[in-house]
Amino acid sequence: MTMIAPRLDAAEQKRDALQATRRGFLGRCPQCGVGRLFGRFLKVEPRCAECGEEFHHHRADDLPSYLVILIVGHIAVGGGGFAETEADWPLWLHIALWPTLALVLSIALIQPVKGAIVGLQWSLRMHGFGRRSAGADGS
Repeated sequence: MTMIAPRLDAAEQKRDALQATRRGFLGRCPQCGVGRLFGRFLKVEPRCAECGEEFHHHRADDLPSYLVILIVGHIAVGGGGFAETEADWPLWLHIALWPTLALVLSIALIQPVKGAIVGLQWSLRMHGFGRRSAGADGS
């Protein structure tokens, strides 16, 4: 027995994952690209002020943190290992540089990565983003 997928109108069929992820990374609404995605540093707005798309049901959870740890870890550990083998830096420079770099990169990347995850979820219609919302039908 085959399942018949519900027909979606043209506006609902096309959701460009790359564009939505990029808009989320920049802190913008993944649907319209104009409205702000974040109300505070890591607090996602309940809905877009421009187009009305709802965001309250997103589930970014811990994935942004894991991705930031992965990115920053590769940079800090890789950079530290490279500097240790290829440069003759004093120990105090390593102690000052690598933890500071890791902290700055972590703070700088956490919001854009979370926005990208929310944008990707929106484009894939995950966690309630597939339902018709006020922004989807213009009402």
